Amino acid sequence: MARPRILIITRNLPPLVGGMERLNWHMADELTKYADVQVIGPRGAKALKPENASLLEAPLKPLPIFLLVAFSKGLWSIFRQKPDVILAGSGLTAPIIWLLSKLCSARSAAYLHGFDITVNHPLYRRLWRPTFAKLDSVVVNSTPTRELAVASGVSENIIGIVHPGVWLPSSPQPEKDIAEFKAKHGLTGKKILLSVGRLTTRKGLREFVEHALPSVVKEEPTAMLVVIGEAPKNSLGAGVQSEESIKAQARKSGVANHIKFLGVMTDKKQLATAYESADIHVFPVRHIPNDPEGFGMVAIEAAAHGIPTIAFATGGVTDAVSEEVSGHLVEQNNYSALNLKITRTLRTPMARSNIQTFSLSFSWKNFGEQLLRHLPLRSP
Repeated sequence: MARPRILIITRNLPPLVGGMERLNWHMADELTKYADVQVIGPRGAKALKPENASLLEAPLKPLPIFLLVAFSKGLWSIFRQKPDVILAGSGLTAPIIWLLSKLCSARSAAYLHGFDITVNHPLYRRLWRPTFAKLDSVVVNSTPTRELAVASGVSENIIGIVHPGVWLPSSPQPEKDIAEFKAKHGLTGKKILLSVGRLTTRKGLREFVEHALPSVVKEEPTAMLVVIGEAPKNSLGAGVQSEESIKAQARKSGVANHIKFLGVMTDKKQLATAYESADIHVFPVRHIPNDPEGFGMVAIEAAAHGIPTIAFATGGVTDAVSEEVSGHLVEQNNYSALNLKITRTLRTPMARSNIQTFSLSFSWKNFGEQLLRHLPLRSP
């Protein structure tokens, strides 16, 4: 029986760095196990594409040029490859895949994050968001994102939830590597609070440094906030918190010596060592109505390495953290409760084996299998 053909169009792929970029790469990679996959993505993505997928490039910026070139290459692809399904890697390319699907009688689908639905831009709300309800299938990354999709007019009957996946380490990192990592960054003997991700307004790091870190340091003087990530350069709509602004707040709050920025880490082993050097992964995501946290992949990444996440219960974070299993969730913006959970967890660590067990259902293999079930492939 012939393998189905899937065309994916997305602006979010490596070499861009972020959770959506990792997800779209793995989406293409996992689907190649079941289908012939062609991807249209940003310039530079071809060199890093999944081995068994083909890829066409479009200029990343300006955005209108990316959309125009992606559509043009999509036209070439549908008449040459005749895909069975055209899949948008985010809401941004949903109108393109809907129109292309009508031109070639393919089925249409999109993988949506919370911000895809809540973008507060007049043109987007008028032209982009109504497209979601016209698709044959909508896949969302969490229960809260599903609720947002329904509220925006998408029928419950076409929505499926597929949580993002995570790379699961085959074994713990060597103690020698962890010791060397700590020594290299001046972290030996410290209680490490790790933050991984882009420095956007929603992530709330500056507010954490202002409202939480001083109290944590008072209770645990060896506490050190280690930040891996940087402000996004090509993200659409996301407000930014610069490294400089967070450092300035740390100086103002008297904790300048308790925060360290390590920049972006793309090497899996290096990032794994950073996770396993930590005591807690802190995820102080703020509740911003038009900029929700769609899921929180870093909480699952932390769990895969046995590290508990302490977070505010907002958006899709509630799907990514299991209370008292993989960490703790506290009321939105309740920094006193956040401080309490952090200090108690530092004093009484959670069982790493239980945390890792929670992460097992979030493998990328499982993600691919679930995604395939929700795509509108025609029955043979």
